[in-house]
Amino acid sequence: MSVYSGDFGNLEVKGNIQFAIDYVDSLKELHVFVAQCKDLAAADIKKQRSDPYVKTYLLPDKGKMGKKKTLVAKKTLNPVYNEILRYKIDRQILKTQKLNLSVWHRDTFKRNSFLGEVELDLETWDWDNKQNKQLKWYPLKRKTAPVAFEAENRGEMKLALQYVPEPMPGKKLPTTGEVHIWVKECLDLPLLRGSHLNSFVKCTILPDTSRKSRQKTRAVGKTTNPVFNHTMVYDGFRPEDLTEACVELTVWDHYKLSNQFLGGLRIGFGTGKSYGTEVDWMDSTSEEVALWEKMVNSPNTWIEATLPLRMLLIAKISK
Repeated sequence: MSVYSGDFGNLEVKGNIQFAIDYVDSLKELHVFVAQCKDLAAADIKKQRSDPYVKTYLLPDKGKMGKKKTLVAKKTLNPVYNEILRYKIDRQILKTQKLNLSVWHRDTFKRNSFLGEVELDLETWDWDNKQNKQLKWYPLKRKTAPVAFEAENRGEMKLALQYVPEPMPGKKLPTTGEVHIWVKECLDLPLLRGSHLNSFVKCTILPDTSRKSRQKTRAVGKTTNPVFNHTMVYDGFRPEDLTEACVELTVWDHYKLSNQFLGGLRIGFGTGKSYGTEVDWMDSTSEEVALWEKMVNSPNTWIEATLPLRMLLIAKISK
């Protein structure tokens, strides 16, 4: 089961990629220098060309370090990039990682087609060997791993969260706090209906799936980068509720009488439990957990992040 973005396995895999890797001790950074590719498969058979770009991951925890991408080269089977992709990572942790470089064609609808990949096991890599810092050519290979590591590219959401412990200071009776969610914009949303898109964001604070818990933005049409600038406020938060709750933000494409799911976020501590019960929705990624932690630890302060949207199994999809 592959959950790669776009077409996977529809194009032949051929050609080579030239790159070099180096670890910069002073910066505690892995540098991946992507130079060029040659003799790639043609996504456009008639015109014998592709629009390729290179994407890198550190595995197994691709969510933690994130993906890095080069720019898209247009109309070529021999793209030149000369770009450095950087990862902030400790040298010791690097020994537990694999570096995955994959080449993709991106079409005008921002759909991706797989053109091949290379994987390097960094556990045995000799960082002190000068030869290993030189640019080398590697043949591109088919995807071999049965488990795909990248969910379909569903775009990103730019947002900010704030926890207000005492909305009305000075009151004699103890008040409960509020969580403020500022949905700023989405970037690079997928197009499911050709070039049409009419997107909106829905918010639920789990475990409360009642109608009262649901808020949504207005729909913004005709763009894959909709700006919402919409703030939602949820009250009744005691400090201890912050460890049990999870903010579920989902992005939808509204078309005629139905809504189609595009991607979502679940922001919480990702503990797998809520109020002592095991729940499958407490499944935040490391980036989502980091945002929630910062919000909890910095009351009365907006904490901003841009997070990748992902596929969610939604407990109860309700219009």
